[in-house]
Amino acid sequence: MSAKVQVAKAASVALIGIEATVIEVEAWIGSGLPRVTMVGLPDAALTQAKERCRSALLSQRFPWPSQVLTINLTPASLPKTGSHYDLSISAAVLMAQGLLPTGCLADVVLMGELGLDGQVRAVRGLLPALMGARRLGVTQAIVPTEQLAEAALVDELVVRGVSNLRQLVEVLAGAPGEAPTIDMPVPVNDSSRIDLNDVVGLAGAKACLEVAAAGRHHLYFHGPPGAGKTLLASCLPDILPVLSAEEALEVAAIHSLAGIALSRLPSRPPLADPHHTASLASIIGGGARIARPGAVSLAHRGVLFLDEAPEFSSSYLEALRSPLESGEVVLSRSEMTVRYPARFQLVLTANPCPCGFGAGSAKCRCAPSAVRRYASALSGPILDRVDLQCLVEPSRRMLSTPTQSDGPTTAQVATRVMEARGRQSRRLRDTPWRTNSE
Repeated sequence: MSAKVQVAKAASVALIGIEATVIEVEAWIGSGLPRVTMVGLPDAALTQAKERCRSALLSQRFPWPSQVLTINLTPASLPKTGSHYDLSISAAVLMAQGLLPTGCLADVVLMGELGLDGQVRAVRGLLPALMGARRLGVTQAIVPTEQLAEAALVDELVVRGVSNLRQLVEVLAGAPGEAPTIDMPVPVNDSSRIDLNDVVGLAGAKACLEVAAAGRHHLYFHGPPGAGKTLLASCLPDILPVLSAEEALEVAAIHSLAGIALSRLPSRPPLADPHHTASLASIIGGGARIARPGAVSLAHRGVLFLDEAPEFSSSYLEALRSPLESGEVVLSRSEMTVRYPARFQLVLTANPCPCGFGAGSAKCRCAPSAVRRYASALSGPILDRVDLQCLVEPSRRMLSTPTQSDGPTTAQVATRVMEARGRQSRRLRDTPWRTNSE
């Protein structure tokens, strides 16, 4: 046991968008009746951390200060949100009571939520937080054991995992703690179940799909229901080039921020396909105080697929204008403006009219005003940003039989797309662009 210190300090990480800031967590114990004061613009989840930390320490047979305890989060002017500060707050309180060796918290960030029983739980945004901390010079991190694989994706960072507060004290006292396994999972091929040559016919639509993938063009499929528009659009991520290491880290960081568990880097471009009943915040991004990423950011370096696009609210579709041009989405809230990357490939599908059969068809019963309203849902500025528009005519048979295939396979098309991307890259090597669509 070490001597009590006047002000004990630990470190964690705050995320504003995907930008990280190292937060210094200070704990001071003074004389007076027992009470806990937390300052530094905490949100509701962080304000409640003092109750979680108190119960966690007591359940693990560690004392909680019976005097005045002040917890300061520096820089105090930066809004803090989330429950991942629990571990650093507990460590600072333990050091303030002299229960940790002096200097053991230097150059180490702690991230983890605490249960009332002292167990350390996973948190969202771990990967971008550690990536940002490493860029700021941090060399060590202590994280929840279940997120060791995710934390190990950050190069040149010594990562140790803890599953409870007792183990945290042991690690800070010099125990090795749990480390990532040496045999880390390799990137996986997250391909779809349908191969392109399983789709019979639709040669023109397949050619459009290949051209869109080769030049990274936005694509608009329109035609009657059942023609195969959705089926073809779902095949697009599998013919796109695999992600580079840098791109894979970008994608993984955004998914971590959205709370998607990670154990390895993705190899295939992501596919985001929100339903037309989704909210604007879930598509563009949003939330109170500090906005979270939406579908446009989850589709970064991949495909944003809007099936039945005219059914989406016009305000939702018009909100795509800026991301389509700039490759990022800017979300402003009362306390902070955040930027999320949103460089995606847009794929739209639509029927000829609300009923799907098309004006002029014997089966169509749509009023002319309904047809006009349906057609005008996709405005000129949106369609102006879509390079390829393809009419998909229905085929008698959508999927081939095991003994009959139609056209090149997904692997063959992916090879041709990769070769086309290589030619574009060489042709545009002296410019800031890399693909024809840019």
